Amino acid sequence: MNNTSILWADDEIDMLKAQIKYLHDRGYDVTAVTNGQDAIEEMKNQEFDVVFLDESMPGLTGLETLPKIKNIDPNVPVVMITKNEEENLMDEAIGSQIDDYLIKPVKPQQIILTLKKLTDNKRLISEKTTSNYQQAFQTLFVQLSSNSSVSDWKETYKQLVFWELQLQNQETGMDEVLEMQKQEANNEFCKFVERNYKDWVHGGDDAPSMSHTIFKNSVMPLIDQQTPVFLVVIDNLRYDQWQMIQPMISSLFRPQSDDMFFSILPTSTQYSRNAIFAGLMPSEIERVYSEYWVNDEEQKGKNMFEEELLETQLKRLNLHIKHSYQKITNNKAGKEMEDTILNLLSNDLNVIVYNFVDMLSHARTEMEVLKELASDERAYRSLTKSWFEHSPLFTALKKLVDKKVKIIFTTDHGTIRVQKPVKVVGDKNTSTNLRYKTGKNLNYDAGEVFEMKKPGDIFLPTQHMTSSYVFARNSDFLAYPNNYNHYVNYYRDTFQHGGVSLEEVIIPFAVFESR
Repeated sequence: MNNTSILWADDEIDMLKAQIKYLHDRGYDVTAVTNGQDAIEEMKNQEFDVVFLDESMPGLTGLETLPKIKNIDPNVPVVMITKNEEENLMDEAIGSQIDDYLIKPVKPQQIILTLKKLTDNKRLISEKTTSNYQQAFQTLFVQLSSNSSVSDWKETYKQLVFWELQLQNQETGMDEVLEMQKQEANNEFCKFVERNYKDWVHGGDDAPSMSHTIFKNSVMPLIDQQTPVFLVVIDNLRYDQWQMIQPMISSLFRPQSDDMFFSILPTSTQYSRNAIFAGLMPSEIERVYSEYWVNDEEQKGKNMFEEELLETQLKRLNLHIKHSYQKITNNKAGKEMEDTILNLLSNDLNVIVYNFVDMLSHARTEMEVLKELASDERAYRSLTKSWFEHSPLFTALKKLVDKKVKIIFTTDHGTIRVQKPVKVVGDKNTSTNLRYKTGKNLNYDAGEVFEMKKPGDIFLPTQHMTSSYVFARNSDFLAYPNNYNHYVNYYRDTFQHGGVSLEEVIIPFAVFESR
């Protein structure tokens, strides 16, 4: 049996007995009424999968009945049936959220095709998506064991995000399979990073573009002193979140490239974003520009000198350009940026750092209401998309649509939803980040973390002779043994950054230009 329930409202319902019998014979359950008011009452009494609505009924017309039906069930598909083929009527009906329309006299075959399109479409798409992912699963599985280069891992991560977005709105039952595959991918990726990270930061031939090289390698070549360049750094933006907002930007500007680069370790703002603007690794910043570096133990803001670090990099690169820097940390500052965006067109380079996503991540940890709103990756993506769509940043970008500009979108690092606690013991000066720890005499199980006993080997600063760094892998987080259960329950299932995972390390770098 089909089990699809149909409400059919038409004042000439007696003339439709043949069509209704045709539907009954094929397993459809049809409730027939002769006017709009009865249709509304039926909608109140039971749920329907589809509504057929005659446009020209006496009393309440189809167009008048439609909004009342939608008030009862906003998601029910509605098919308008009319004798009138006038374009303006169909425009009005479509504008009123009908899902399809048929012209009288309707043939049974037309009705069946419409029903299949409306009721089977989601099922067919879901089945096709499941089938396609099942075919891709084996290919991805083989890739995980054979990935040997940066480009391999970038492509694997793109594929995993692609399937995550494809499956998120389908009831396929494949979500758990994909999640297991992501965990396996992260396990292999962590091994890949541990094997190669030291060589990368020392400029090895196979090194990816990283935080400290991305400006020189990818931003500087776009600065030609003829077209204003806007570098937009949205803090804490994962690649899957980027994929949610990318279509909105593509509707305004022509995509030129959509690439990725690797955040340095720790994948936290203090290290990675300072490295972007300085064009140097953290220990190099500390050594050359000590006035602009703040260590983990110091109780000061860790990203207070990004503009100054940008100035030092421009000088080293011999870039004598007119430029600006803005950091947006609240809606008021965003509105001010929105109001003055056109004033920046006289500059060669404009840097805009937008901190909303990072604030959302931290607020979600502390506020129960945000934990509910962003309960998992899918909801977190949706919340990020909604923020961007209504943000001063998006409004400001719209003002640049008819201007000749280049716009770069990137971030400093991503985040991962943490699940498994790993015990680390340190003194009171040990850093508090859940995905990495630095301090002296750290005590931990070396098999559970990526350890760096000689931080200088990967250009990380040390405050003590015995200082070391440890990084959490995959979805682990680093927990203190005191008050352990409370600590673990509070932070489990929160979005954190600072460690080694695909989500934190491989981050977007996209370039757009005026159409």
